[in-house]
Amino acid sequence: MTSARSLPRLGHGWVWLYLVFLWTAVPAFSHPLAPSLLRLEEVDAGRYEVGWKVPPGRGRAADLRPFLPEHCVRQSTPTKVREQGEVVERWSVDCGAQGLQGHTIEAPNLEARQGEVLIFIHQADGTSQRGLLRPDQPAWAVPHRQSTAQVAATYAHLGLEHILAGFDHLLFVLGLVLLVPGWRRLLITVTGFTLGHSITLGLATLGLLKVPSAPVEAAIAASILWLAVELTRGQETLMHRRPWALASAFGLLHGLGFAGALAEVGLPAGEVPLALAAFNIGIEGGQVFFVLGILALGLCLRPFRPWLPDWAPRVPAYFIGTLAAFWLMERIVAVF
Repeated sequence: MTSARSLPRLGHGWVWLYLVFLWTAVPAFSHPLAPSLLRLEEVDAGRYEVGWKVPPGRGRAADLRPFLPEHCVRQSTPTKVREQGEVVERWSVDCGAQGLQGHTIEAPNLEARQGEVLIFIHQADGTSQRGLLRPDQPAWAVPHRQSTAQVAATYAHLGLEHILAGFDHLLFVLGLVLLVPGWRRLLITVTGFTLGHSITLGLATLGLLKVPSAPVEAAIAASILWLAVELTRGQETLMHRRPWALASAFGLLHGLGFAGALAEVGLPAGEVPLALAAFNIGIEGGQVFFVLGILALGLCLRPFRPWLPDWAPRVPAYFIGTLAAFWLMERIVAVF
């Protein structure tokens, strides 16, 4: 019987932790857990055009639809339209002289599996409000004017949620953790990835860079697949020798994906720099939390490395590659 001492030591001792994480990612496939979105655009005094969108897998839109204040009277029957490949329900309501400000929007039956509901209200005078409904906080009173702190907190929360629920982006970061040895090199590589996606997130959100979302999502899946292939190769490839350079380049690509998510939410008039910065801070905070969590838990599992079989280090790469290949095929279909 082979002794534990005769087994080869692994270059990465966290393989089982990665497998657990990847297993939890499978049910999400390529659909990040984005919040449902309720948009209300005031077109006349007290009269609003309503848009309601629910991400795939959340249930029927009609069953999840939040309740507007009782004095808001529906003026039209909800109709379904397709916008950028997603189904949106649209109808109009008349809230009269009372309007929405100072009144409550709620989703009393919201469950944890249904996620959160982001509310965007644009008033005819150019002001706007953002709110968030959660299972533990299913009601939101529409303020007359949101403070700077409220805007920053809302967008930081959205950025944090987007990165922690965006399994494709997290798998890419996980691939970097697996690929790059040493804390210093890993820090430089992840920083390069952060700088890259911060640049394109800002440029795309401000309208200085416009790229269709479907090809971007397909290219993001391709980048994850390419990184998975690199994990199975030797140490002489460019990615192994200059991981920070290529991570920065791929970060530019992933930033366009973040910008697509932020474009769906929109930015408040007069608070664009603040909201953009807060959203980016939320993304970076979530990314740092993820990397530190993986490293910390990996250290706890280090004593188990001698008992892992020889093929164990290759499993995460093939698992990441399989998911990325699935996403790539799915997103290529969406392009056409």
